[in-house]
Amino acid sequence: MRSIRTRLVANFMFVIIITVLILEILLINVIKQNYYVSREGFLVSQIKLCSDIYLRYYSDTSLYENVLNDVDTFWKPIKAQVQIIDLTGKVKMDSIGVTPEDLSAKKDVKEALDGSIGTWVGKVDYTDEEVMAVSCPLKSGTETVAVLRLIATLDDINRDVGKITKIFIFIGIAVIMICGLLSVLLANSIVEPLKEITGVAEKMSLGDYKIKSIKKNDDEIGRLSDTLNHMAEEILKKEQLKNDFISSVSHELRTPLTSIKGWAVTLKVGNPEDRELIMDGLEIIEKESDRLTSMVEELLDFSKYVSGKLQIVNREVSLKDLLEYLEIQLVPRAERENVEFSVTQSENLPNIFSDENRLKQIFINILDNAFRFTPPGGKIDFNTHCEEGKVIFSIKDSGCGISQEELPKVKERFYKGKNEKSRNGIGLSICDELVTCMGGTLSIKSELGSGTEVTVIMPVAGGVA
Repeated sequence: MRSIRTRLVANFMFVIIITVLILEILLINVIKQNYYVSREGFLVSQIKLCSDIYLRYYSDTSLYENVLNDVDTFWKPIKAQVQIIDLTGKVKMDSIGVTPEDLSAKKDVKEALDGSIGTWVGKVDYTDEEVMAVSCPLKSGTETVAVLRLIATLDDINRDVGKITKIFIFIGIAVIMICGLLSVLLANSIVEPLKEITGVAEKMSLGDYKIKSIKKNDDEIGRLSDTLNHMAEEILKKEQLKNDFISSVSHELRTPLTSIKGWAVTLKVGNPEDRELIMDGLEIIEKESDRLTSMVEELLDFSKYVSGKLQIVNREVSLKDLLEYLEIQLVPRAERENVEFSVTQSENLPNIFSDENRLKQIFINILDNAFRFTPPGGKIDFNTHCEEGKVIFSIKDSGCGISQEELPKVKERFYKGKNEKSRNGIGLSICDELVTCMGGTLSIKSELGSGTEVTVIMPVAGGVA
């Protein structure tokens, strides 16, 4: 497995080498072209001078006579091979005695025959060196009578360009080596912090959530470090909440079990003819059993939700019947606890497509909280109305309320409020998750000492099945 450092260095080096190669090729070609252009400019100036001399002093004599008389005055000062070519492309005179083949097909000669100066670069048969040829027309008056061609070797230029190429190669190698070293340092500046974060993550995976990742730079790696630290803090909080939850559930399960066992022992050793004692004991055992059953059901629902097995069975639900059921079930409790409890609904409430049993569970849980935190003489209002294809349920009490510090946390799993009447911390969490599964929303507004309002908004058409 290739490490990140190896991949980074390899990628950096690939980019550097390609960049250096492209730049060197471009620079060498530019320098070579500059040399060639300079040589071409020199030959062009020389051939123009020779052409002017021929036109002034030799044009009144025929080309054959000039060549026969070996007239070289107009080209003698030039340090280049000189050729005079007739209009058919045949060489009539060559300054070094070479008689090449027909030159009429050469690019520079064709352009000269057309009346302009032509240039050609390539190789000739009588030398291995690369040469540059420049041709221009020789005129007698306005008529072209021959072509003057100057040929100069490019060997000296190519040697100079070769030397420059070697220098550039050495410079390129030095640049690649320096950049390679820098790329290793740059890769280390990325990899080393990642290695430190990986080490911290490995320790966290072993359960050490108190360790912290040290943030060195405010960049992506720094944000990763912050995220890892935040994750560890959240895990610690959840662990604490879980421990508190287990402690709370253990205590709450122990309380009804202790009460049930205590009364069972009392009834066992008591007077079997004391009917009042027996009825009191059985009533307490029944209530504590119901309480125990309620807690176990909450735990089962929570377990189903966590495992993804919580099912929502949607069918048509009569809101009128649902509200009447809730009212009938809770009015006796309101009378016992001296709490004013009212259930109101707008006219013509529609039937909705939802899970009736889950709706009962949700509202009974919310109302149970409202009763628990509302003192005698208080008030609980349960209002329902329809608005824009949604049914809005509002449960408002005049209880002790929730502090602004605790309000954002009351729907979190395992969170148990500071109030002594707070329970295991999963009832409201399950309600919120059930409402979400059914396509609705659950929101809470509260102020300490001013009561609490819980609003549940459900779609008429139902949510996710």
